[in-house]
Amino acid sequence: MSENLNSNNIDNDDFNLINEDIDYKDLINKLNEIKSTIALLEKTIFK
Repeated sequence: MSENLNSNNIDNDDFNLINEDIDYKDLINKLNEIKSTIALLEKTIFK
């Protein structure tokens, strides 16, 4: 019985790591969008 619990914990840890990886990639994408927006605003302001 405890073997099943350990197996479930490992699966949950893997699932959490996958979710964290997705969150990290989403954050990087958002930061890149912000970077692009700032660059565009700088070009507009300093014309």
